[in-house]
Amino acid sequence: MQSIPSSAAARQIQPAAAARTQNDAFVRIENVVKKFGDSTAVDNVNLTIAKNELFALLGSSGCGKSTLLRMLAGLETATSGKIFVDGEDLASLPPYRRPVNMMFQSYALFPHMTVESNVAFGLKQEGTPKNEIKERVADALALVQMSKYAKRKPHQLSGGQQQRVALARSLVKRPKLLLLDEPMSALDKKIRQKTQLELVNIIEKVDVTCVMVTHDQEEAMTMASRLAVMSEGKIVQIGSPGEVYEFPNSRFSAEFIGSTNLFEGRVVEDEPDHIFVESDDLEARMYVSHGVTGPLGMPVGISVRPERVHVSRDKPGSKHNWARGIVTDIAYMGSYSLYHVRLPSGKTVVSNLSSSHLMTDSAPSWNDDVFVSWSPASGVVLTQ
Repeated sequence: MQSIPSSAAARQIQPAAAARTQNDAFVRIENVVKKFGDSTAVDNVNLTIAKNELFALLGSSGCGKSTLLRMLAGLETATSGKIFVDGEDLASLPPYRRPVNMMFQSYALFPHMTVESNVAFGLKQEGTPKNEIKERVADALALVQMSKYAKRKPHQLSGGQQQRVALARSLVKRPKLLLLDEPMSALDKKIRQKTQLELVNIIEKVDVTCVMVTHDQEEAMTMASRLAVMSEGKIVQIGSPGEVYEFPNSRFSAEFIGSTNLFEGRVVEDEPDHIFVESDDLEARMYVSHGVTGPLGMPVGISVRPERVHVSRDKPGSKHNWARGIVTDIAYMGSYSLYHVRLPSGKTVVSNLSSSHLMTDSAPSWNDDVFVSWSPASGVVLTQ
């Protein structure tokens, strides 16, 4: 059973969620399974990726995302199913003949070679003429803004600079498909945030389709035009970062992408454009402004993101979507603060409020009796 978003919500997500047909699918993965002995790493995955799209495979360790990437590269062979790139079946092609290049998590730069020699290595192995190698290496280094470091060795570069060299080496062979394996994991947080957008800008300048693997939700949402959330070898949800965050299709997606307040309850009134849900955690009924298919009494989860939750000493005027509680913690995060409010049921509700709110006289403090509330449009019904 699937939740049915309101017409307004559906219009917001329609462009990103539009189905890819076989005609516009540059990468096509059909019923792919990968087993290691009795263990299934990738379980009947079907996926299409458009030309020049930057697509992310997102999931925790062991979910199958890296195995799927390695099958695209030819480093693993599918147990069953087919993989096509630009209409070509990759099954019979060894890695070196595939129109694919992969940037590894460790960057895999040769420590004894200069930057330009590292970038040129693949072209030399293919027997590319020297003049062409020189020109293409120069172009690749200029693209990643590393031309002035051409004579340096990898140990003379920062982590971010090494990443750019690895990217130049991956792009210099002009692959149709570029694979990125945890591209930011070796960088510290501050450099990682800056490099994410730089990497996207570089990739957008070249004619290449890109698939990246990451366990970092923020990284995937910052860089990718679409992403697939994976768990236990299966794809749980596909969509734009905004669609997956705002309209998760399951409890797993809601809790894996960002953070959420998840209320369990049962449907007590069901209309085409809204439902009412009763929960043992709340005094008031929950009113959610979209419907759901299923009978009255059906158990559902309601996901409410922390930034949608309001905290106040004053009781809300609405009959719905509120609860009383006690402020047990306030975590100052800089630009925002996380309020933790414990309800009489024992459940803790988290609210993400601007830190400027702390400076006002009306701002609740530790151990204050408060009310948490949210709008009908803030809740998402989850039936899985």
